[in-house]
Amino acid sequence: MTEETKGTERVTFSRGYDVCIMGIDGTWRRDCKLNAISDNDAVLTVEGSIQGLNLKEFFLLLSSTGLAYRRCELVRVNGSEMEIQFLRGKNKKKRSGMAGQDALLG
Repeated sequence: MTEETKGTERVTFSRGYDVCIMGIDGTWRRDCKLNAISDNDAVLTVEGSIQGLNLKEFFLLLSSTGLAYRRCELVRVNGSEMEIQFLRGKNKKKRSGMAGQDALLG
């Protein structure tokens, strides 16, 4: 396990798994291959250009019907490969576990 995964195991797919990324507002969509995934992040290979797309926050669609998805943000790009991390709550990274408890304590 590398330090990059920060304590979570990453599952790697040898052939990739067909997924899509889609803008939060639904105005754009790109086909991708899911190369690796963990509880916190994923590595994708994007088909087509991502130039000009708003990748601050977007959806990773895990099913063809769009019923399984995760909210994400871009971490880095290397050619056609992207590393993304999953978001939880309104603009809060999944790794901030105390965020939900703070809301309950008010």
